Amino acid sequence: MEAQTGAEVFQRVVVEPAYKTVSAAIERAILDGALRPGAALPTEQELAERFGVHRSTVREAIRQVEQEGLLQRREGRRLFVCLPGVHDLAPRATRLLLLHQTTFQELWDVALTLEPLAARLAAAQATDDDLAQLQANIDASATETRLPELVALDMEFHALVGRASHNRALMLAREPVGLLYNPTLQQIFQRLPQASARNLAAHRHTLDALRARDAEAAAEWTRKHMVDFQRGFAMAGLSMRTPIAQPT
Repeated sequence: MEAQTGAEVFQRVVVEPAYKTVSAAIERAILDGALRPGAALPTEQELAERFGVHRSTVREAIRQVEQEGLLQRREGRRLFVCLPGVHDLAPRATRLLLLHQTTFQELWDVALTLEPLAARLAAAQATDDDLAQLQANIDASATETRLPELVALDMEFHALVGRASHNRALMLAREPVGLLYNPTLQQIFQRLPQASARNLAAHRHTLDALRARDAEAAAEWTRKHMVDFQRGFAMAGLSMRTPIAQPT
């Protein structure tokens, strides 16, 4: 085996742009708690002096951190640290799933685990306000006839159950998947008019179980609902392997 020369041993050094180093430092200060939600970020000039870089570098770094939802402009142009919510982060993950051409099969495999788990936790954690919101959703669904609104209400029901779990990790996991129900439900409801009534019946049973604090029944009704969801997809003549479309 031929020995390598000294020059061959070393690899080219990739130097990270200065703005990325600055944005990473700002994010680290926020995540470590050195900069807490509500705290004002130092001015561009102050940051430029502290980091020893040009203001344009700081400006680009701040733009990166803003895009992550960790900074918010208030009081004119002043920047403050903020805590992004699930609804701020979920659309980004949804876009990533679309870019990776996630299929209905992949979506359903995850939903079959997450949705019953959300219902099981919600049976123990749901507040009176959570239950009232779910009832209002069912009441609206019972009288709605327009397809886009019916689909939106169906998605909202599952999101409300997820929020009623009061488990932030679960909410963050299920929300991006939940947002992709829209195009799938649109197609099922268009091709199977009976699907909306079956969905509504399943939602009612689930809410009854949540009110009774029956975790097993809530999880089982949700599981049946998800199995019915997959069956409806097949009956509508749609392929399980087709990438999910862009939500409307």
